[in-house]
Amino acid sequence: MAPFLASLAHDDLAPATLRGYRYDLRHFLAWHRTVQDRPFTLEGLAEYELIAYRQHMVAADRRPATVNRRLDALRRLCRWARGTGALAADAAHDVRPMRTTRNRQPVGLTEIEVHALLRAAGASSHGLAARNYAMVQLMLQAGLRVGEVAALAVADITMNDRSGGVRIRQGKGLKAREVPLNATARRALKQHLERRQAPGKDAALFVSSRETAMPVRTIQAVITSLARRARLKRVAVSAHTLRHTFALGYLRDNPGRLVELASLLGHESLDTTAIYTRPSRDDLAADLERSHLNVDG
Repeated sequence: MAPFLASLAHDDLAPATLRGYRYDLRHFLAWHRTVQDRPFTLEGLAEYELIAYRQHMVAADRRPATVNRRLDALRRLCRWARGTGALAADAAHDVRPMRTTRNRQPVGLTEIEVHALLRAAGASSHGLAARNYAMVQLMLQAGLRVGEVAALAVADITMNDRSGGVRIRQGKGLKAREVPLNATARRALKQHLERRQAPGKDAALFVSSRETAMPVRTIQAVITSLARRARLKRVAVSAHTLRHTFALGYLRDNPGRLVELASLLGHESLDTTAIYTRPSRDDLAADLERSHLNVDG
């Protein structure tokens, strides 16, 4: 695994992408140990093993996106091994991904759920209220990815009386962008930084109680904990749910402005942004309730 991951780093992939490949390959190796008596060798990897692994994940009711992501990691490993001569043939070449249908928009939080989450953040103990509140507001008001939030330094935030912005130095695909900060986000960040007592410009924007930069997993855990304390049960709330909430809210307030939303979210393709224009389950249900055929015989 080490030479393969080193080759990915040489290709200048984002750190989060490297961690994802490492995690997915370890998951495959752990499964392989449960079904094979012999130790795993790259030279002995066969197509039937990859198909069996795919079927194992399907039987375990893994989401299609998860199955395809893990197969993609193995596919990339096989291409690399074929190129280095470690594999005589690409074992993953003909292994098909699961079919996915994305005909509904992602799920965001309602206004009531947003207020409940913010109240939970503002009531955090151990002196973490200002930090947690600012972190949640930043994701709700600017739609940042959790990895982008974890990488922020104090210097990436600019704030004036009537304007402000956050600079994303390494977004997805290592692309930089700037996202404006509205008054709500600026107020929350100002209170957070005032409590930090003038940290250096190079210091991490969000730190743990040990004054070390919060990694992605810790931020995810904080959001999950806040959602549990806010008693949000309609959907599983993650940091990405807050990004979805931002995007859906932006289009609700600014109908049709996909290009602008794509710029804010850091999407390379408008097709990615267009998922937010698809009908939700509630939209479809409401349409059917209004149907002229919705009558008893």
